[in-house]
Amino acid sequence: MQNKVTEGISFLSALVKNPPAALVVLGSGLGSFADSLENKIVIPYGDIPHWPVSTAPGHAGRLVLGSLDGMPLAVMQGRVHYYEGYSMEELIYPVRVFGQWGTKIYMATNAVGGVDQALSPGDLVLLTDHINFMGVNPLRGPDTPDWNPRFPDMTTCYSEALAEAAERAAGELSIPLKKGVYIAFSGPSFETPAEIRMARTLGASVVGMSTVPEVIAANAMGMKVCAVSCVANYAAGITCDPLSGDEVIREMGKASGKLVSLLRGFFREVSRTNV
Repeated sequence: MQNKVTEGISFLSALVKNPPAALVVLGSGLGSFADSLENKIVIPYGDIPHWPVSTAPGHAGRLVLGSLDGMPLAVMQGRVHYYEGYSMEELIYPVRVFGQWGTKIYMATNAVGGVDQALSPGDLVLLTDHINFMGVNPLRGPDTPDWNPRFPDMTTCYSEALAEAAERAAGELSIPLKKGVYIAFSGPSFETPAEIRMARTLGASVVGMSTVPEVIAANAMGMKVCAVSCVANYAAGITCDPLSGDEVIREMGKASGKLVSLLRGFFREVSRTNV
C-alpha cells in the first residue's frame, strides 16, 4: 500500500507543487462545488495510479485540483463505496494519498436517509459522531505506528473547531444546519424498516453507505475531519414510499446550491480563522 500511495503522490505533485490544504469529497449528485474552483486541473480517476474508479450513479469520478479564494483544494467529484466491490484498502486510498502528502483537512459530504423523524429531504446535517455498522474497519491489518496505527482514539474524530467554522458559515449565510450522528451500513440494498428502528434506538440521526471508513483512516493519519450530510429521503418505514437511487439524485440536485454555498463559506471561515 505504501508504494502505491507514493506513486499517487508522485503523479499529483508533478501537477501541483504543494499539497492542497484540504481534500473535499462530494457525495451523490453534489459534484457542482468543484465548478467554483479557480485554476482548475481536472483529472479522471482512471488516470491516477491505483485510484479506484467510481461506478455509483451521481458520481462523476474526477479529481479537481484548484483554489478557492486563494486556498488550495483537492475536490473529489464522487467517491467509491464498499458495496461497489472494492476492498477497504482501495476505498481509503485517496485519503492515504493526501494524508501522506501533507493535506491537513478532510471534508466529506454525502447523501443520507433521515432516521430522525424531525429531518426532511433537503436538510443539511453537520455530523458530530458516527456508528460503524459496516462490519469491517479500514485499519484492520499490521500495526504500523507511522502509517496504520492500532487503537487510534476516535473520541473526537469530527473536529470541534471545524464544526464551529461550519456553524459560523451557516449562520452568516442563513442556511439551517442541524447536527446529528451518522450510521453506516455496507449496502447496496437500502435498509429495512426494522434496521432503521434499531438505528434510531442506537442514537443515529441519518443513515448512509459511505464516509465512515474514510473518516477513520483520516483520523488515524492525523487529519482534521468535518462532514456534512444532505438528507435525500426519509429512511425506510417512516413513509410508505419505496426508496430508490433516482430519488437520491433528484433531491441532491435540489439541495446542491445550498451545500455549495455552505462549503464556500466554510472554507472562507477556515482561512480567516486559520483553524
